[in-house]
Amino acid sequence: MDYFSKFEELKSENLSLDLTRGKPSSDQLDLSNSLMETSENLSMFESLDLRNYGEIKGIESCRDLGAKILNCDKDLVWAGGNSSLSLMSQFLTFLFVEGNGGGPWGNKERISVLCPVPGYDRHFKLCETFGINMISVPLTGRGPDLDEVKRLVETDESIRGIWCVPKYSNPTGEVYSRDTIEGLLDIFGNQSRKNIIFWDNAYAVHDLSNQPPLIDIFSLAQDKKCEDSVVQFGSTSKITFAGAGIGYIAMSKTNQELFLPFYSSLMIGPDKINQAKHVIFFKDVDLMDHMKKHAEIIKPKFDLVISKLNSQGLGKWTAPDGGYFLLYESDNGMAKRIISLAEELGLKLTPAGATHPYGIDEEDKYIRIAPTACSLEELDKAMDVFLCCIGLASEERRN
Repeated sequence: MDYFSKFEELKSENLSLDLTRGKPSSDQLDLSNSLMETSENLSMFESLDLRNYGEIKGIESCRDLGAKILNCDKDLVWAGGNSSLSLMSQFLTFLFVEGNGGGPWGNKERISVLCPVPGYDRHFKLCETFGINMISVPLTGRGPDLDEVKRLVETDESIRGIWCVPKYSNPTGEVYSRDTIEGLLDIFGNQSRKNIIFWDNAYAVHDLSNQPPLIDIFSLAQDKKCEDSVVQFGSTSKITFAGAGIGYIAMSKTNQELFLPFYSSLMIGPDKINQAKHVIFFKDVDLMDHMKKHAEIIKPKFDLVISKLNSQGLGKWTAPDGGYFLLYESDNGMAKRIISLAEELGLKLTPAGATHPYGIDEEDKYIRIAPTACSLEELDKAMDVFLCCIGLASEERRN
């Protein structure tokens, strides 16, 4: 193909396309519209006046829903506002101000957290905001490289945790194996250091086909007597409404007792009316049937991206069984150029380096693709643009 001519042709179309964020499409959001139409009287629900203060941990039936999504014991789960990211920031604030039994993180000269890469830019941004030193560790396709994780933890006393997206990791789409999960618990379960595995289970039920649930990390941690080393997060943001869902945090009884006084000082209580709406919605709608409807909308988009990439055959890419992202891997030193060319054609992509701490992908080869928000027609055109930019960048490299 004459990629230069194709580039000029696409440039004349004055396109405006966006593959940057993993957002649900309008069709997906429409699946939950009855949330806004409940006829039940929500002033009193399960003997609670939802209009008033209280229930800091969330209403019990909504915590039950969270336990079903996260596949863990309800007694571990709190239901919060519409953002798991907010719960992450609140828990980090707690660690810096009060600590989880090992003294406030803010009193320490240096705090480091391991960041599996390619990884989630919002985790990296949180660390930057709190002044946490980030140390990259490679992913293997089954989770982080345990040998490298172990070496780092044993040689760096400043390390206090690790970020994990264990199912359909953002952006690689990989699923952590049982061996990897047990290995992480063995490494971070040393309670004298008060390490934390930040278990961001954002895509716990977001399968594109029938897949087994991720093993409950708390059950494994209980067997190893290190439940306090795990704090899990999740939400309904990509299950119901992205802007009006429910965030969840799950942790051991000890961590709950430590965190509750601090958390209570930040808020009076969550939006219990929204929580009740979700409970009512999922009484009538089976959760997994609901997620299959999401998959029916999303899977053709993933299939389209993979088909287009296969048709050209340049670089490497992931083909996940769920989640919201694919990862494209170019030859070294080409990602920035591909993204720059795409911008010229009106296609927005996540900035090069966003998959790594501090925005630095030293190999300059990883590009995250988020295909869910746009229509199939828009995605088809976006991939034509993307392939053209890959091809043109490759020709420039050869010449």
